[in-house]
Amino acid sequence: MKNFLFAILLLLGCNGFSQETTNSQFSLNILAPSAEYELAVSPNSSIDMNLGVGFAYHKSTYSGEAYGFFPGFEAQYRYYYNFNKRGDKGLKISENSANYIAGVASITSGDPLIGDLKYASDYGGFVGPAWGLQRVYNSGFKLNLNLGLGVGFNEVTSYFTPLFGLQLGWLVAQ
Repeated sequence: MKNFLFAILLLLGCNGFSQETTNSQFSLNILAPSAEYELAVSPNSSIDMNLGVGFAYHKSTYSGEAYGFFPGFEAQYRYYYNFNKRGDKGLKISENSANYIAGVASITSGDPLIGDLKYASDYGGFVGPAWGLQRVYNSGFKLNLNLGLGVGFNEVTSYFTPLFGLQLGWLVAQ
């Protein structure tokens, strides 16, 4: 965990290398309430950090239905690969409106803020690659979609798991 935090702080120091296509920006998400900061580190890449809550739902014949809102932190290294193609078509590329590939790492609490779904572990984590698209419209409305496959883990076990993330919110500052 110390190495992960050191890497984040090191990358925050790279802000002086930001270029014109990839923008640093702050946004608030409403679907799963969170605050997100995307730090530009090169013309086509950024570090995205998200602090907020996630939703989980479980239904089984054995234990019934349960849900929970869990606090968590997620960081992504994003490489935007289609700025030129979108720009050539006359599509918006400002505010990082493009497709990307990413490395994702997240950590989530095992105890919900709200809800009755409780995990046996104190925490859960995820590490893996993802594909995503982000669009920021002229109104400031922001759409972000992540799809991936990686390794989930907790203090007891590790396992392969899919990643699905959908964020709806607004760009607050750039």
